[in-house]
Parts: sequence; structure tokens; C-alpha cells
Amino acid sequence: MKIYVAKTAGFCFGVNRAVTMVEELLKEGRTVCTLGPIIHNPQTLSRLAEQGTRIVEDPKEAPPGSTLVIRSHGVPRRVREEIDSLPLMCVDATCPFVAKIHQIVSEEGKKGRTVLIAGDPKHPEVQGIVGHCTGPCFVFENAFDLEKQISESPILKKSDISVVAQTTFRVAEWRNCLKSLQRVYTNANIFDTICNATARRQEEAEALARTCDAMLVLGGRESSNTAKLYDVCRKHTRTLFAQSAAEIPKGFLDGVKTLGITAGASTPASIIKEVLVTMAEINEGVQSPETAEGGDNFAEMLEESLKSLNTDEKVHGVVVGVTPTEVLVDVGRKQSGFVPLSELTTKPGVKPEDIVKVGDEMDLLIMRTNDQEGTIMLSKRRLDAAKGWEEVAAAEESGEVLTGTVVEIVKGGVIAVTKGVRVFIPASQATASRNDPLDDLLKKEVKFRIIEVNRGRRRAVGSIRSVLRDEQKKLAEKFWETAEEGKEYDGVVKSLTSYGAFVDLGGIDGMIHISELSWTRIKHPSEVVKVGDKVHVYIKGLDREKGKISLGYKRPEDNPWEILKRDYPVGSVVDATIVGMTSFGAFARIIPGIDGLIHISQIADHRIEKPQDELEMGQTVKVLITDIDFDRHRVSLSIRRLLEDQADEDEE
Repeated sequence: MKIYVAKTAGFCFGVNRAVTMVEELLKEGRTVCTLGPIIHNPQTLSRLAEQGTRIVEDPKEAPPGSTLVIRSHGVPRRVREEIDSLPLMCVDATCPFVAKIHQIVSEEGKKGRTVLIAGDPKHPEVQGIVGHCTGPCFVFENAFDLEKQISESPILKKSDISVVAQTTFRVAEWRNCLKSLQRVYTNANIFDTICNATARRQEEAEALARTCDAMLVLGGRESSNTAKLYDVCRKHTRTLFAQSAAEIPKGFLDGVKTLGITAGASTPASIIKEVLVTMAEINEGVQSPETAEGGDNFAEMLEESLKSLNTDEKVHGVVVGVTPTEVLVDVGRKQSGFVPLSELTTKPGVKPEDIVKVGDEMDLLIMRTNDQEGTIMLSKRRLDAAKGWEEVAAAEESGEVLTGTVVEIVKGGVIAVTKGVRVFIPASQATASRNDPLDDLLKKEVKFRIIEVNRGRRRAVGSIRSVLRDEQKKLAEKFWETAEEGKEYDGVVKSLTSYGAFVDLGGIDGMIHISELSWTRIKHPSEVVKVGDKVHVYIKGLDREKGKISLGYKRPEDNPWEILKRDYPVGSVVDATIVGMTSFGAFARIIPGIDGLIHISQIADHRIEKPQDELEMGQTVKVLITDIDFDRHRVSLSIRRLLEDQADEDEE
């Protein structure tokens, strides 16, 4: 007989997370209560009860000072508010996928939309979802129930609706419901909230059921997702629903050549292994233990199944030795456990003694068991990566901001590592603007969100820009609260255009117009500042409606007319440079930014036809300031007066 165990059989991320939380609290010596069974599996519940866990149906039943754990199904908002008012410590183990549904129904209700929920109205997850709705809501169990409620409810006939599904809702039935919705509504907001793991588990179970002589579905009687697996499988083949090996009838395997096994999200791997061992004992009474093909006997098939379960099994160990190439670990078995350096960490150049020491406790993953040599090869790196992957995948739904380090610049973007998982961040999502260089990110810690996950290929795509924009939005809001004309800031030149320079004031940009960069005439902002320069500016103008900020950069004390007034009064003799000529005179630069006119009649002490008869461009000459019009910004100069004065002195 051949045995096929579904790859997705057993604990899902949310259930495993909740059980782990309870176990960690128990290790800390806490008095732990769970609001309802933490898991729909009697064996696990019995084990946790033996360790001191108590199940309560009402938060008030929990002893004062104890720790109350909200299970992965979540609770209505009013229950959480009640817990917060009691003298308890609360640990929320609500599955991130369920929490996402809570957020969706709350936001959709606030928009005035009616919420439709696909699921079992008696299931605690659905009751929790209903408890987060902020407007009208209806629960339907299948397409028939949905159509009935739509036809009978006046509210549903005229409302804008939004639709969500219980995370463990049957995928096939969900598709039927969508067809019904599309016939009635054209503007429905539909959120596919069925857990990816649930969908894969149901698809794998159905595929096995189509090809196997019989199916065995393992899980607790109260488990909704296990019951749905049973419904999926029994449509295609003989199927048995069992909580443990003790419930498997002795004759169940009679005549079965291929057997498929799947298990609900709350079924631990130990139950699956126990069942396989029990079937081996039952199979001793079967007349034909040989398979129809290949000649493999049941014992060999069982060993293969057990081997696949032992591999990738999590164990807890204590470090008993550290060498330059590996770590020796006691995992409470007859075999000696060891962790090669390559399975300890991915960081180059790190030694085992830099990470662990004798006596440290670690959770590890079994990679390979060698009974002949009496060894077990273990991995810390892969377990960390597996945990990290689930957290990264869940972050796509929750929108959680992750922190990682950019380890590589690749074609089209960068690679950041977080929780041991490599995340690809496209160039378009890596920086605040497309012009920013990617090389500046290398080896730097960055914050990002997960925007896409491919579970099949275990690939994730992130966005740094999403986080930067949120941060900039907060900084901008803070800026506008205190901004006023005349207020001074230190900023950094971000970019240059032909008409000015944009300055980052700390999350928000302002612009210095080219005319504000210098008191002298310039052709381009780059003559005064360059990208990356630190500048001290002040707000010259604010347009709150358009969100535009005009900045001033020129200082009054640098105004050349103020310098002229202070240092060059009328009657001063200065050296000036000829910078322009016209038919009526020549212009001479007194100081940068101020040119004066030498009228043609004031160029020489005799009559001339044109300025070029006496002067050349770039020539330095002594001139007398004869008049200054500060209002019209005009200065009159004379060479003739100086020549005449000199002639008078010579005559005397």
C-alpha cells in the first residue's frame, strides 16, 4: 500500500503562533488562561492543561493578575475592551490574516457600506469579525443562503456592499458565492480573505482524494477547517474523519492500495506520525501487504513516511560543545545532534563561538537522521528562515513595517535581508525619488513594507518608498503646524532646475527661486549652490492650499546697495571696471552687483564722438561717484571731474 501525506497537513502559521505564545508564557512561569480553546485539538489541549493552562469562556473568569491569551480566531472589539478594563495581562494571538479582516470590515462600515461575511455564524472567528463591523452586516454560509438573504433583505437590495470571507471558508463555495454576487451587484467591494494556507490545503486534499482509494482526515471534531477538508475529500473517495489513531477502525485499510492523509490546521505532526505507526500494526492483518507496483512492502512505505515527517521536524536542544566547524547539541534522543557552521548562520566570517556557547538552548530543525552513525544533522538557519518567511508573508496582509539590511545591489533593484529572508526591492520602490542612487543604500539598515508575496516560489517584494512617503507625510503635517513666514531653517539642496533650487527641510521641500540665490545676476543656480550643500534659509512665502513653500536665501547685509550706502557715499573716488558701452556712455562696475553710468560727456575733458575713443572693455579706471538714486538703483560716475580737478591742481 502506498501512502501519500499532503505537504500542507498540520499546523498553520496562525495556530502554531498561538500555541507557541502559550508555551513561551508557561516557560516564563505565568498563570495562563485562554479565552476559549487555543486550538481545536484535544491532545494539544490536554498537554497544555497538564502544564497549567486554564480555559475560560468569559474574561471575568480569569484570576486577577493572570495572563489571558486571545486565540487565533480573534474576538469582538467589545470583548477586547472588557479585557483591557480587568486586572489582567492580555496577549493577543489573533492570526494576522484574521486581524486584517477586522480592519477591513471596520473601515468599510465607516464608509457607509454594508458588510457581507461568508462563513459559519456560530464559529468564533466569524463572531469576532461581526464584532468589528461598524455598520450593518450579514453572515451567509453558502451561495443559496446568500441569494436568499439578498432577496429577503431591503437593506441588501439598495446598499453598497463589501464582502469578506472566513479564513477557512471552502474555496469552491466561495467561487459559487462570487458568481451570485456578480449577478446582483456591479459595485461590490470583494476582499478574498481566505487564508492562502487554507486554500492550498483544500486543493491538495482534493487532488489526493481524486487519485487515492481512501482518504484519512485528521483533526479535532470542533475544527472548522478540518471539517471542510472532510467535506472536500468525501465527494471523491471513501473518507474517514479521525481525531487520533484510536478512532481508526481495524478494517479501514482492507483493499486499499493508495491512501491519502491530510490534517487540519490544528493537528500537530505527532498525531500524524502516531496514525502512521498504528496503520502499520493494522496492516499486519491485511492479506496482501505488497503494493500492486514496485514490490515495496508497507514497512518500507511507513519508514519513508516517517522519514519525511522526521525531516523538517522542530526540536529543542542544549549546546554541549562548540568547535570551529560545528555546534554539538543534546536534543534528548539517543542520536548525537550537530549543527554545521553553514546551517548555523548565513553571515560570512562568523565563528560558531561568536553565536552560541555551551549551555545555550536553541530551537532547531532536523535536516537528516543517520541511525547507522547515530547522528542527527540540525539547522538553526533554516528554522529562523522558516519563521522569518511566515512573518514576512504575514506582513503583506498586515502592512507591518519591517526592518532589514541592504546586502546587494542587483539588476533592477536591491536585496534586503530581514528575519533571515531575502526581499527584493525594485529600483522604483527603493528610494524616495527615481533619481536617487541605489549605491547609497548598500549595507545600510532600511525600513520597508511587503507589497507582493509568491508563496510557491517563496519570494517577497518590498517597498522602501512606501515607508518614506508615510514618514514624509508625518513630517510635512508637523511642518505645516508651525510654519510661518520669516521662520529660519537649515536644509539640504535636493535638486536644481533652470529656475531655482529645491531644498529638503526635513520631510518637505521648499524652493529658492534663482532670483533669490544671489544679489548678482546669475544664469544658473549651480553658480551658487550644488546638490548636497547645506544651506540656511528662511520662509519667504507659503501657499497652504497648494502646499508650496518659497524660500529666501539672500541676506540683507549682503545687499550690494547696502554696502554701497555704507562704504561708497557720493564724492568717493573708486577704481571701476568698464563692463559695457553705449552711444551715450559707458557702464563701469563699482562693486559686484552695482554698475554706474559714465555719461559720454563725463568720459574725457574734451569732446569725443563715442566712448570707444577713450575706453576699452575690461579697462580699470578711476571714477568719481557724483550721484546715487537708491530708489531707482542708479549711480552716476565721472572721469572728467577728476581730470579737471587734477588740471586745477597742476595750474596751482
